[in-house]
Amino acid sequence: MTLGTTEIPQLKPLSDSELHKINAYWRAANYLSVGQIYLLDNPLLKEPLKLEHVKPRLLGHWGTTPGLNFIYVHLNRLIKSQDLNAIYIAGPGHGGPGLVANTYLEGTYTEYYPNISQDEEGIKRLFKQFSFPGGIPSHVAPETPGSIHEGGELGYALVHAYGAAFDNPDLIVAAVVGDGEAETGPLAASWHSNKFLNPVRDGAVLPILHLNGYKIANPTLLARIPREELASLFVGYGYKPYFVEGSDPETMHQLMAATMDTVIGEIKAIQEKARSNGYSDRPQWPMIVLKSPKGWTGPKEVDGKKTEDYWRSHQVPLSEMASKPEHVQLLEDWMKSYKPEELFDENGKLIPELAELAPKGDRRMGANPHANGGILLKDLKMPKFQDYAVDVPKPGTIMAEATRVTGRFLRDVMKLNQENANFRIVGPDETASNRLDPVLDVTNRMWAGEILPEDDRISADGRVMEVLSEHLCQGWLEGYLLTGRHGFFSCYEAFIHIIDSMFNQHAKWLKTTRHIPWRRPIASLNYLLTSHVWRQDHNGFSHQDPGFIDHVINKKAEVVRIYLPPDANTLLSVTDHCLRSRHYVNVIIAGKQPALQYLDMDAAIKHCTAGIGIWEWASNDKGHEPDVVMACAGDVPTLETLAAVDLLRQYFPDLKVRVVNVVDLMTLQPSTEHPHGLSNKDFDALFTTDKPVIFAFHGYPWLIHRLTYRRTNHPNIHVRGYKEEGTTTTPFDMVVINDLDRFHLVGDAIDRVPKLGYAAAYGKQAIRDKLIEHRQYINKHGDDLPEIRDWKWPHAGAVASEAPPETKDSEVTGDQGVRSGAPG
Repeated sequence: MTLGTTEIPQLKPLSDSELHKINAYWRAANYLSVGQIYLLDNPLLKEPLKLEHVKPRLLGHWGTTPGLNFIYVHLNRLIKSQDLNAIYIAGPGHGGPGLVANTYLEGTYTEYYPNISQDEEGIKRLFKQFSFPGGIPSHVAPETPGSIHEGGELGYALVHAYGAAFDNPDLIVAAVVGDGEAETGPLAASWHSNKFLNPVRDGAVLPILHLNGYKIANPTLLARIPREELASLFVGYGYKPYFVEGSDPETMHQLMAATMDTVIGEIKAIQEKARSNGYSDRPQWPMIVLKSPKGWTGPKEVDGKKTEDYWRSHQVPLSEMASKPEHVQLLEDWMKSYKPEELFDENGKLIPELAELAPKGDRRMGANPHANGGILLKDLKMPKFQDYAVDVPKPGTIMAEATRVTGRFLRDVMKLNQENANFRIVGPDETASNRLDPVLDVTNRMWAGEILPEDDRISADGRVMEVLSEHLCQGWLEGYLLTGRHGFFSCYEAFIHIIDSMFNQHAKWLKTTRHIPWRRPIASLNYLLTSHVWRQDHNGFSHQDPGFIDHVINKKAEVVRIYLPPDANTLLSVTDHCLRSRHYVNVIIAGKQPALQYLDMDAAIKHCTAGIGIWEWASNDKGHEPDVVMACAGDVPTLETLAAVDLLRQYFPDLKVRVVNVVDLMTLQPSTEHPHGLSNKDFDALFTTDKPVIFAFHGYPWLIHRLTYRRTNHPNIHVRGYKEEGTTTTPFDMVVINDLDRFHLVGDAIDRVPKLGYAAAYGKQAIRDKLIEHRQYINKHGDDLPEIRDWKWPHAGAVASEAPPETKDSEVTGDQGVRSGAPG
């Protein structure tokens, strides 16, 4: 045995009868897979194949599919013989035909889609719909029973598998990793997920590296390094690799069966030991390297060029049907090599002796409820968020750390759900930094690696998942949510961009599954983005980027929500709502630094329920038409807006100023575009139809213009926000260099209120002087002016907000402080 290589003795665990049936079942899956790529008609080849039986546009991927089918039939064997609870994740997502074929053979597909019946007509429909207008995609898409991972974008199969296995002690997740996918950064990091798996309480992941050697037009890296080096790589990751390699079907079936028996036995032994004796050392989990030809069992050559076991089999090996009629004959020969007459009866139904190989009921991988997690989803046990309220006797006069307050709330969410084991928090080593460390009072950080005596609050039974990889955090959480649990992702705002494309894929999954009747809603993916752009003055320009909002808002209104709570009590209300919600991506942006508090809890609940509203205590226009509307969204823009209003009142006592604060960014859109959007009537009531609106925004200014461009008063909306100006400087200077500070906001108001007349000149001079004074002071002292640092709201006024605009019937009463249910 070479270093790191685990050899299976040359056993033959399959009897001749079992071998014959398993090979026949595999042939059936391969036949159905090829048919999906190619055929419109003549599904059982009862007549000679003609060009008119072939689809005019050939789409799909054959190369990975036979290997996926091979794995599926061998998992079926173990599921049935050992009553395993298992799901299948196909990293090579373009192998969609294989997973569709297998769920059809086991009967699940027909149960979900009765028109795809178990007969010749059903097979014809199965073939036609694949990669066809009005049909299904070429990936292992949400429409595919048993799928929690589409695989369209490569890199996430293994991390999704681990997320699914966490807190699912009886589940085995077979994660097929394509050797092309293995070249991606997220997948390379995912191998380390075994350091976060506790066999006492978690299920198991069986990684299967599908080493077929080629990508679209190039060899794969892992297929071109020596076997000893490859084995050592996985031993270094902490795995025990078993190699199954070859091309002869009968030999490979016996080898795969023996290997599967061995690795499942090892998994059970690891779990039994840990569950009997408690967790001690991190085990060496088994994995399989399946080395088989790309395009296995397909045409060996096409037009004299090597095809099987080469990159030419990656997609459609025979692609020029109309111009090369001989390809039709090659296709017929290929499909007939599977001997469909031995697999299906005269009516097109899989023969009984093969059908009996599939597991029954929920044990079928296509029907396993873990792959339709909404079926298993339990509501979180929630503490009453009002009990964590910050006391605000007067707005804008006391300080608190909003995220630390929310950390106490999350601590008790965690505590209440320990028994159900259905809530985890993930983050890239930022839980303490983001002031959420109160949760560590009731659970540790999860760590299955070596623990030293001086290590603080880490253990193998922790429920806070920290690793310095946003990809792993996102992937673990997606896998956890998709299998019916709840979670929360805290991250620095600038670096959430690392998972932009992962968010894309999850949002697309949510959008698609919302319209698949048998898919049940799952818990929302909740982001808390903190350490944000306006409080990264100490880390500098690289840490300053609020653009994730712009990225998220491109997705469907039925899927995404964006919240900008201005203080601790509004953050509590929003967080409670998001944790209760279903089937959304919720993005919450809130600072972690000590900041002024504005609303008591009753006012915060009302404000968050409406999502937008006039702050009466900060306005002086009640009973009058405002001269200017000062709007704000985000905690720091809210602070600067209120400070600007204070200055306007000092400079121009007769000026009528209305303050509008936005928590739910989607309210700015018309109600025809988003379920949270204000009607034009309500929007005009808040922002007027013709008065200047000075809007201080947390992110890039043009997003507000994009959301409001259809509004009556849009020509008068002037937005200040982040202008991609940043450095290491003081907190206030960050807003100054982006023209978002109180003095620039005052200047914007002065410029747009004609009635100020000659008085405007003195106001403009005052703010110019203040900006000069600010620059001189920070250059000398390295800190902000005391009057800036210590500013508080000086005016009298009740805490409670004025009545918000009429709410939608999707919104619930203020005592819950959330939007509920369907549109959410």
